[in-house]
Amino acid sequence: MKSLEEHLVQYALYHRDKRNIRTHLVGVPLIVFAVIMLTYIPLFEFSQFEVTLSVILIGAVGAYYFYLSAWLGLIMIAILATGYALTTVLSSQIMLFGVPMSGFYAIGVGIFLFGWVVQFIGHHFEGKKPAFVDDLMGLLIGPLFVLVEVLFKFGCMKHLEMQILAQAGAYRN
Repeated sequence: MKSLEEHLVQYALYHRDKRNIRTHLVGVPLIVFAVIMLTYIPLFEFSQFEVTLSVILIGAVGAYYFYLSAWLGLIMIAILATGYALTTVLSSQIMLFGVPMSGFYAIGVGIFLFGWVVQFIGHHFEGKKPAFVDDLMGLLIGPLFVLVEVLFKFGCMKHLEMQILAQAGAYRN
Protein backbone atom coordinates (compact mmCIF):
# COMPACT_ATOMS: atom_id res chain seq x y z
CA MET A 1 0.00 0.00 0.00
CA LYS A 2 1.26 3.47 -0.87
CA SER A 3 2.21 5.97 1.81
CA LEU A 4 0.63 9.40 2.15
CA GLU A 5 3.65 10.97 0.47
CA GLU A 6 3.53 8.52 -2.45
CA HIS A 7 -0.17 9.20 -3.02
CA LEU A 8 0.28 12.97 -2.85
CA VAL A 9 3.30 12.93 -5.17
CA GLN A 10 1.39 10.80 -7.69
CA TYR A 11 -1.54 13.22 -7.52
CA ALA A 12 0.73 16.28 -7.66
CA LEU A 13 2.25 15.08 -10.94
CA TYR A 14 -1.11 15.95 -12.53
CA HIS A 15 -1.42 19.25 -10.67
CA ARG A 16 1.53 21.62 -11.06
CA ASP A 17 -0.28 24.62 -12.57
CA LYS A 18 -1.36 27.05 -9.85
CA ARG A 19 -4.57 27.88 -11.74
CA ASN A 20 -5.49 24.19 -11.75
CA ILE A 21 -4.82 23.93 -8.03
CA ARG A 22 -7.01 27.00 -7.41
CA THR A 23 -9.87 25.40 -9.35
CA HIS A 24 -9.44 22.30 -7.20
CA LEU A 25 -9.85 24.42 -4.07
CA VAL A 26 -13.38 25.09 -5.32
CA GLY A 27 -14.25 22.00 -7.36
CA VAL A 28 -13.11 19.24 -5.02
CA PRO A 29 -15.04 20.50 -1.95
CA LEU A 30 -18.16 20.92 -4.11
CA ILE A 31 -17.83 17.38 -5.43
CA VAL A 32 -17.25 15.95 -1.94
CA PHE A 33 -20.27 17.82 -0.57
CA ALA A 34 -22.37 16.63 -3.52
CA VAL A 35 -21.32 13.02 -2.94
CA ILE A 36 -22.38 13.34 0.70
CA MET A 37 -25.74 14.69 -0.48
CA LEU A 38 -26.22 12.06 -3.16
CA THR A 39 -25.43 9.23 -0.75
CA TYR A 40 -27.69 10.66 1.97
CA ILE A 41 -29.86 7.59 1.67
CA PRO A 42 -31.31 6.18 4.90
CA LEU A 43 -30.36 2.54 5.44
CA PHE A 44 -31.42 1.79 9.02
CA GLU A 45 -31.71 3.26 12.50
CA PHE A 46 -29.28 2.58 15.28
CA SER A 47 -30.07 3.93 18.78
CA GLN A 48 -32.37 6.58 17.30
CA PHE A 49 -29.64 7.65 14.84
CA GLU A 50 -30.46 7.29 11.17
CA VAL A 51 -27.57 5.55 9.43
CA THR A 52 -27.23 6.65 5.82
CA LEU A 53 -24.98 5.45 3.04
CA SER A 54 -23.04 8.70 3.41
CA VAL A 55 -22.30 7.93 7.09
CA ILE A 56 -20.86 4.56 6.09
CA LEU A 57 -18.79 6.11 3.30
CA ILE A 58 -17.53 8.88 5.59
CA GLY A 59 -16.52 6.24 8.14
CA ALA A 60 -14.68 4.14 5.57
CA VAL A 61 -12.95 7.05 3.82
CA GLY A 62 -12.17 8.70 7.16
CA ALA A 63 -10.58 5.48 8.41
CA TYR A 64 -8.42 5.31 5.29
CA TYR A 65 -7.33 8.95 5.67
CA PHE A 66 -6.57 8.27 9.34
CA TYR A 67 -4.48 5.26 8.29
CA LEU A 68 -2.46 7.47 5.94
CA SER A 69 -2.02 10.22 8.54
CA ALA A 70 -3.70 10.45 11.94
CA TRP A 71 -3.54 14.26 11.97
CA LEU A 72 -4.83 14.74 8.42
CA GLY A 73 -7.34 11.96 8.94
CA LEU A 74 -8.84 13.73 11.94
CA ILE A 75 -9.08 16.99 10.00
CA MET A 76 -10.70 15.24 7.04
CA ILE A 77 -13.16 13.42 9.31
CA ALA A 78 -14.11 16.77 10.86
CA ILE A 79 -14.58 18.30 7.40
CA LEU A 80 -16.65 15.35 6.18
CA ALA A 81 -18.73 15.38 9.38
CA THR A 82 -19.38 19.10 8.85
CA GLY A 83 -20.49 18.34 5.29
CA TYR A 84 -22.79 15.66 6.66
CA ALA A 85 -24.25 18.05 9.24
CA LEU A 86 -24.89 20.64 6.51
CA THR A 87 -26.51 17.94 4.39
CA THR A 88 -28.77 16.95 7.28
CA VAL A 89 -29.84 20.58 7.79
CA LEU A 90 -30.40 21.11 4.06
CA SER A 91 -32.44 17.90 3.83
CA SER A 92 -34.66 18.87 6.75
CA GLN A 93 -35.13 22.41 5.42
CA ILE A 94 -36.16 21.10 2.01
CA MET A 95 -38.65 18.71 3.58
CA LEU A 96 -39.93 21.53 5.82
CA PHE A 97 -40.90 23.46 2.69
CA GLY A 98 -42.64 20.43 1.22
CA VAL A 99 -40.09 19.87 -1.51
CA PRO A 100 -39.73 16.17 -2.30
CA MET A 101 -36.39 14.48 -1.71
CA SER A 102 -36.00 14.29 -5.48
CA GLY A 103 -35.48 18.09 -5.34
CA PHE A 104 -32.78 17.60 -2.71
CA TYR A 105 -31.01 15.05 -4.89
CA ALA A 106 -31.40 17.29 -7.96
CA ILE A 107 -29.53 20.02 -6.06
CA GLY A 108 -26.82 17.46 -5.26
CA VAL A 109 -26.53 16.52 -8.94
CA GLY A 110 -26.24 20.20 -9.87
CA ILE A 111 -23.48 20.80 -7.32
CA PHE A 112 -21.69 17.64 -8.47
CA LEU A 113 -21.77 18.66 -12.13
CA PHE A 114 -20.71 22.23 -11.39
CA GLY A 115 -17.78 20.92 -9.31
CA TRP A 116 -16.63 18.75 -12.21
CA VAL A 117 -16.93 21.62 -14.69
CA VAL A 118 -14.63 23.67 -12.45
CA GLN A 119 -12.25 20.69 -12.27
CA PHE A 120 -12.08 20.27 -16.02
CA ILE A 121 -11.45 23.98 -16.51
CA GLY A 122 -8.44 23.57 -14.21
CA HIS A 123 -7.19 20.59 -16.17
CA HIS A 124 -7.49 22.64 -19.35
CA PHE A 125 -4.99 25.07 -17.78
CA GLU A 126 -2.84 22.15 -16.67
CA GLY A 127 -2.87 20.52 -20.09
CA LYS A 128 -3.21 17.09 -18.46
CA LYS A 129 -6.04 14.70 -17.78
CA PRO A 130 -7.31 14.29 -14.19
CA ALA A 131 -5.28 11.92 -12.02
CA PHE A 132 -8.18 9.50 -11.52
CA VAL A 133 -8.14 8.63 -15.23
CA ASP A 134 -4.92 6.67 -14.64
CA ASP A 135 -5.54 5.71 -11.01
CA LEU A 136 -8.98 5.66 -9.39
CA MET A 137 -7.32 6.35 -6.03
CA GLY A 138 -7.05 9.92 -7.30
CA LEU A 139 -10.74 10.29 -6.43
CA LEU A 140 -9.91 9.63 -2.76
CA ILE A 141 -6.60 11.48 -2.71
CA GLY A 142 -7.98 14.67 -4.31
CA PRO A 143 -9.61 15.93 -1.09
CA LEU A 144 -6.40 15.23 0.87
CA PHE A 145 -4.38 17.06 -1.78
CA VAL A 146 -6.63 20.11 -1.45
CA LEU A 147 -6.29 19.99 2.34
CA VAL A 148 -2.49 19.81 2.26
CA GLU A 149 -2.31 22.59 -0.33
CA VAL A 150 -4.28 24.81 2.05
CA LEU A 151 -2.07 23.76 4.96
CA PHE A 152 1.04 24.50 2.87
CA LYS A 153 -0.27 28.04 2.29
CA PHE A 154 -0.42 28.47 6.07
CA GLY A 155 3.16 27.26 6.42
CA CYS A 156 2.25 23.84 7.81
CA MET A 157 3.82 20.52 6.87
CA LYS A 158 6.85 22.10 5.19
CA HIS A 159 8.75 18.81 5.10
CA LEU A 160 5.93 17.11 3.17
CA GLU A 161 5.68 20.09 0.82
CA MET A 162 9.41 19.91 0.09
CA GLN A 163 9.17 16.16 -0.56
CA ILE A 164 6.32 16.68 -3.01
CA LEU A 165 8.12 19.54 -4.77
CA ALA A 166 11.32 17.50 -5.04
CA GLN A 167 9.51 14.59 -6.67
CA ALA A 168 6.69 16.24 -8.64
CA GLY A 169 8.43 19.47 -9.60
CA ALA A 170 7.79 23.13 -8.94
CA TYR A 171 4.49 24.91 -9.41
CA ARG A 172 3.89 26.73 -12.69
CA ASN A 173 2.26 30.14 -13.23
